[in-house]
Amino acid sequence: MARLVAQQMSSQLGPVLVENRPGAGATLGAKTVALAEPDGYTLLFGSAGSLCVAPALYSNAGYDPIKSFVPVATISLLPPVFVVGPAVAAKSIQEFVAYAKANPGKLNYGSALGTPPHLAGALFKERAGIDVAYIPYKGAAQSVSDLLGGQTQFSIDSLTSYYPLIKDGKVRALAVASAQRWPELPTSPP
Repeated sequence: MARLVAQQMSSQLGPVLVENRPGAGATLGAKTVALAEPDGYTLLFGSAGSLCVAPALYSNAGYDPIKSFVPVATISLLPPVFVVGPAVAAKSIQEFVAYAKANPGKLNYGSALGTPPHLAGALFKERAGIDVAYIPYKGAAQSVSDLLGGQTQFSIDSLTSYYPLIKDGKVRALAVASAQRWPELPTSPP
């Protein structure tokens, strides 16, 4: 998403460079920006992970989410989506939970450690009473790749990470974390 925004900004302001700094629940990139000279040219494409979750989980993330940054714009408010990989036959959350209970310890999910998707998966595991393993990743790209490849069986992550794959039928959305049905996914319950 940052690259799409940068592309639009570049058309108005001139070249905008995006430097991806994944890792440590998005704290590496946030810390880099927090320590940069406040020149008005270095921006953080922040998220709930880097600005809320990580500072709450880590005693010293290396920045203060309130004092280190000045908000400029809200880019998107997209809900997380619960998706299953191509090898999982479940067509609903209820079917998935039944499948997971029938196959304890055989299913995996992955995301970056200490991020909202990681915590959402842990909460889902606890609330559903299922035995699934968490696989930590540096960022979303490898997690998506492994879901497609069958190394993991489900994920709860940003709609931006999975929407093109859902549209192409490569993964199946079972639910969207929103109060109402998401317009682009009318068959996935909220």
